[in-house]
Amino acid sequence: MPQLDLATDQPHTDSGGRRVVVAAPRGYCAGVDRAVVTVERALETYGAPIYVRKQIVHNRHVVETLEQRGAIFVDDLSAVPAGATVVFSAHGVSPAVREQATERGLKAIDATCPLVTKVHHEAKRFAREDLDILLIGHAGHEEVEGTTGEAPANITLVQSPADVDGVEVRDPAKVAWLSQTTLSVDETMETVRRLREKFPELIDPPSDDICYATSNRQAAIKQIAAHSDLVIVVGSANSSNSVRLVEVALEAGAKAAYRVDNATEIADEWLDGVQNIGITSGASVPDDLVQGVLDHLQDRGFPVATEERLTEESLVFALPPELRRDLRKGVPRD
Repeated sequence: MPQLDLATDQPHTDSGGRRVVVAAPRGYCAGVDRAVVTVERALETYGAPIYVRKQIVHNRHVVETLEQRGAIFVDDLSAVPAGATVVFSAHGVSPAVREQATERGLKAIDATCPLVTKVHHEAKRFAREDLDILLIGHAGHEEVEGTTGEAPANITLVQSPADVDGVEVRDPAKVAWLSQTTLSVDETMETVRRLREKFPELIDPPSDDICYATSNRQAAIKQIAAHSDLVIVVGSANSSNSVRLVEVALEAGAKAAYRVDNATEIADEWLDGVQNIGITSGASVPDDLVQGVLDHLQDRGFPVATEERLTEESLVFALPPELRRDLRKGVPRD
């Protein structure tokens, strides 16, 4: 990831006492990096076009950049020519989508984040045990659709703590919960708390479903939000984890918080009377978009930013096995 232009000394302020702080970790997570590199390497290996089902990650800039290189994003596999190469996005797909790809003779490369795949495996295991599965997540999100497709007869979607009262199951003693990986940690735990009050024998997943990157980014923005007059979250509107970062910042004490795709969306009135600004970005955001925000603020008289790092992230995921095999073989382009 490109390095930001940050101050190397201790907390840097201008003569007016203004300060800009960048949260870390922020931006690309291991699953997003793997998915984006998968499309890039597929283009290099097989040549354009490469079809991608849904947005590879929820970031407009990333999608547009890959489109310029020859990726074609489609909402449904029916738009992919028979026999073509298609990449499944980081958010995962249901078994029905995989079957459709096979029926159409498509060369499928699965870029599903391994942490999402883990949730799919948990759903299948709970379904084999004939448990009712309460999936905490947002209706219509690709990840929720993919997970639900693994065990549709067993899964009930719970979107918020307020939904808990209306949840009905076959047997209160045989209930488990799972969650979308990109939710608010605090809200999800509140939903689980309410579910456990209603179903005392509620079974937990083997490990927390909310991904490490989502948790880390939320904790990092909490660290600086309480001291921020304004928090700017860089991320696209359809990025669940980016939207959550705005909510988390406000809950943690930021006086104001806004999400932007890039620096051009920053309104001048947001900066009026502001002394302390916190910056972060969602897990599908390249750091050059954050640098654009920092440049924008410097152009308006704010100082060079400093970084406050909560923790280091070192997780790396291997590329999908289908692509790795062809890279080893040196598959020629058609």
